[in-house]
Amino acid sequence: MGVDIAAINMEWLIDFTIKNIKDLSGDYICVSNVHTTVMAHENEEYCSIQNGGIMAVPDGGPLSSVGRKRGYVNMSRTTGPDYLSKILSISKDKGYRHYFFGSSEDTLNKLCDNVKQNYPGVIVAGVYSPPFRPLTKEENIKIIEEINNVKPDFIWVGLGAPKQEMWMAEHQGQIHGLMVGVGAAFDYVAGNIKRAPNWMQEHNLEWAYRLLQDPRRLFMRYFVTNTKFIINAILFGR
Repeated sequence: MGVDIAAINMEWLIDFTIKNIKDLSGDYICVSNVHTTVMAHENEEYCSIQNGGIMAVPDGGPLSSVGRKRGYVNMSRTTGPDYLSKILSISKDKGYRHYFFGSSEDTLNKLCDNVKQNYPGVIVAGVYSPPFRPLTKEENIKIIEEINNVKPDFIWVGLGAPKQEMWMAEHQGQIHGLMVGVGAAFDYVAGNIKRAPNWMQEHNLEWAYRLLQDPRRLFMRYFVTNTKFIINAILFGR
């Protein structure tokens, strides 16, 4: 469907990150799912953003399932929350510094408390909750300076799609550190929402679990994008 989804698994991604973290500074990783893939298929500019970073990793289970059917037998789901968790778990030993950009101040406070509790010794270099409007030129310059001054290795961006990918692409080469758009991962770490049981994750049903938690907001989105993905990627092999 036009998006260059990386045919990888989590073990490969963690190894790649550790080996190349310094060289990845200033660039970004998209954490892609069915929703973002359908949006990219229908929007050329957003597709270019998805393909313009280091890689677009298969957060959505259907993406890796299609990949395996197309011959990439070692491909598996690499979710944003799992990637964040695994990087945090090795950060004390590696000395990684983290910056969290996005969500509300309340969520960021909860997130920082849980990071300190669950990952002792991990360095949270800074956080920022942006306003619900575009930043002014002056505000944008200030936040770039703030992020770069605290020298993070990772900038986790939780603005939701497509805003987070657009923000990362706009700041490619300006931000010192690896930007990763992780969507709802902030809410998971903060404890605002729960992840699906492992058996649902393993059977590509985490979307259904999220739907049960927030049906009013997610029903039409899932119905429309899942249908388009099935038609395009599975039936027509695009």
